[in-house]
Amino acid sequence: MNAISYVLSLVPLRTAYAHCDIPCGVYDPHTAQMAAHTVIRMTQMLEELTPSTEEPPFDERKRIISQISRLTHVKEKHGSVGEEELGTLDNDYFKPEHHKEFPELAKLLKSAVKLSITCRQNIDMKSANELLGETQKIAEIFYKTKNFEPVRVPSGYPTGGEIVTHK
Repeated sequence: MNAISYVLSLVPLRTAYAHCDIPCGVYDPHTAQMAAHTVIRMTQMLEELTPSTEEPPFDERKRIISQISRLTHVKEKHGSVGEEELGTLDNDYFKPEHHKEFPELAKLLKSAVKLSITCRQNIDMKSANELLGETQKIAEIFYKTKNFEPVRVPSGYPTGGEIVTHK
């Protein structure tokens, strides 16, 4: 047994209980909104990769395939990030009293997750925009539960649209 193990064996251990892995109290829907904007942008870029009527040279085909792979990977990654962030809000932040005050909240959370799955499975701009819209509605509810006034501001991103924040 090394010295550290020996010292640790002398320290009495107590079990700690918490409502989540790290109950830090820091929750924010911003990352979910950023993920939704990223899904939109990757979808836009995938739609821009339209095939030409002529067979491109082999090197050009490889470049296009690589670009599609990279864009798809990022779209799927950010779809998962959005789902995880919304899951954290749902499981760790939103309480029964929030669901009672905002009865549409459960439906919005479920819808946003389903839309994220659809966006990851397809190149679907309509679903990507709906994902952002549902995420923004969830963000507005989040800020209202904190007694902040939610506001929509221009995103400044190539996706256009807005980000929900608070005053």
